[in-house]
Amino acid sequence: MSLCLDFVMNHTSEDHAWAKAARAGDPLAQSRYFFYDNWDIPNEYEKTVPEVFPQTAPGNFSWCEEAGKVVMTTFYPYQWDLNYKNPIVLNDMTDNMLFLCNRGVDVIRLDAVPYIWKELGTRSRNLPEVHILVRLMHLAADIVCPGTLLLGEVVMEPSKVVPYFGTVEKPECQMLYNVTTMASTWHTVATRDVRLLRHQLETVFELPNQYTFLNYLRCHDDIGWGLDFDFLGKFGMTEVSHKKYLNDYFRGIWPGSNARGELYNDDPKLGDARLCGTTASLLGLEPALESGEEEWVSHVVGAIESLHAFLLTQSGIPVLYSGDELAQTNDWSYHDDPLKADDSRYLHRGNFDWGKAVNRHDTTTPEGQVYERLRTLERIRADHEVFDADADVWTLEPNNDHILGVGRFHGKEKLLALFNFDQDPQTAYLPKGEVYKDLLTGDEVTADVLTLRGCGFRWLLKTY
Repeated sequence: MSLCLDFVMNHTSEDHAWAKAARAGDPLAQSRYFFYDNWDIPNEYEKTVPEVFPQTAPGNFSWCEEAGKVVMTTFYPYQWDLNYKNPIVLNDMTDNMLFLCNRGVDVIRLDAVPYIWKELGTRSRNLPEVHILVRLMHLAADIVCPGTLLLGEVVMEPSKVVPYFGTVEKPECQMLYNVTTMASTWHTVATRDVRLLRHQLETVFELPNQYTFLNYLRCHDDIGWGLDFDFLGKFGMTEVSHKKYLNDYFRGIWPGSNARGELYNDDPKLGDARLCGTTASLLGLEPALESGEEEWVSHVVGAIESLHAFLLTQSGIPVLYSGDELAQTNDWSYHDDPLKADDSRYLHRGNFDWGKAVNRHDTTTPEGQVYERLRTLERIRADHEVFDADADVWTLEPNNDHILGVGRFHGKEKLLALFNFDQDPQTAYLPKGEVYKDLLTGDEVTADVLTLRGCGFRWLLKTY
């Protein structure tokens, strides 16, 4: 087991020793943050800096009564932004990081890293100075504790993510969250059209193999629709209306949708909102269970398996969020907790369901079916070199916009992976009629005209 620890670079709590000294009037402590005597400069920032949480924490500044000043609080009023223009901040935060590294932390997760440099008149996101600071942190870690890796949390649109790998001469993070593929995957679930996802994967597949992504279907946070809207515009999809469609679909209010999710921080000014929900609930397991229809439940279980097969097909490190291995559904009880009710992320941050865990080996239950199927996928992935991170990877052309095709080749193994994002059976038309082995069934398959069940997939292997 390797230990990955969150390292919050952007801010400290208002209860941190530095913040307590700042509240008490210590000018040196106040210089670690962004303090202002009045609202003049903060109001100028607000003209260009977007709100992170427009519902639960509007604005980017808060009044500090004890200090009699305004302080920058990008995320929440109790989280005070650090001022990296003060070199003491960089020195002390680097020292804090190395303290953790020297106690055996294998991976340092740089939290909210795009926000760490602020500049008046800008969005204060992804500024060039951010990359300089990350390079300095990387350099310090390389010298003092070269076994520690940096994982960047960059929840931004696609063009902003990859630069955080840096370059060969100026490396930054060794690993990044593959937030773009995650968001594009759920877009594809809702639209049943793979063209955006295929386009996005083609960009990822062109990157050097040493660029390591953490791939995931969901995480502790919301799903933000950081999609390539320039590409979607070619098909008549505009940003505001399409985000509304996606959110309507995953809340189950779009006709024909069985998803069960909730909005997170709806911003009516920008027509923007993010989304929360577990994988099982977003795929419609809740109404399927309520119906008692075994065929419907089996269909959703297959969809959960298929999305995880897609996750495991990608190069990089697959991340399975706790509860997804048991098809855990939303925890609606957070609405009854006044400390959580304002934050819909608790919908999928619910307590682990140990009752379902007991059923994980009972394949007559949805949790047992999902658990055993995912274990099978994991074993297959571990047994075949074609899933190695050094494999050549490309997209296939199945001549069907409902089906995503991915090819992999490494050593003596070639994999064709096909994923049907439509609810109904679809047919893939491949150009060559080579014979492959179906990794799930063991059957020999001629890869030319292949029909996939609704929300189904195929892993086909050829050994040379």
